[in-house]
Amino acid sequence: MATTKKSTSKKQLVDDNHIIVLYMNYVLEHHAAPKNIYTFCKENSIEEADFYSFFASFGSLRQMIWVKFFENVKQTIAKDKSYPTYTDKNKLLTLYFSVFELLTLNRSYVLFSLKESDKGLKNLKDLKHFRDEFKDFINNIIDENPKQDMVKLQKITKPVFSEGAWIQFLLLLKYWLEDTSKGFEKTDILIEKSVNTVVDLLNTKPLENLIDLGKFLWKERKM
Repeated sequence: MATTKKSTSKKQLVDDNHIIVLYMNYVLEHHAAPKNIYTFCKENSIEEADFYSFFASFGSLRQMIWVKFFENVKQTIAKDKSYPTYTDKNKLLTLYFSVFELLTLNRSYVLFSLKESDKGLKNLKDLKHFRDEFKDFINNIIDENPKQDMVKLQKITKPVFSEGAWIQFLLLLKYWLEDTSKGFEKTDILIEKSVNTVVDLLNTKPLENLIDLGKFLWKERKM
């Protein structure tokens, strides 16, 4: 995203979205984070006070970028008028496909965010609040359909299931980061297989799906 030139006659309107765009542009153009807030603000003709009115640090800004990602996903899903009628399985599929569609649109930044200094998925601090938003969304799916697949087994509580869904997402995210297939089609296949496995584990035929998922992962590992 290109930044606009600052007006000398009228002060640029500064809000959290404007600062986020400036930050994302900077890291994508320089392949590194700004050295400090002072120089970042000076180079972009914004006041430090304006920056601190929205973010306490670059760390909190980076976490907010991921929150904005998820807010965008929720807005996209909300536009689907058929979504409330979906089964739990299809709601999960919609969530995952929507998330990865948005991440693909921002892949260059996501790679920077998660693979900075070759840390890979060890660098998960940026996802702190994204994780909360994600788990709340999973809990809402369960609350919306209390008689659906996800809660057929009473021992599966919402916190347990939402945490399991989060771990599942991280596995998908790791795969997507390393996916070199056209249009990340192999990630799409893995999303479907993994969601089928989770839902079917709460029903009657988990074994076949686990074997199917295992064969797919093993095949990809050898390629």
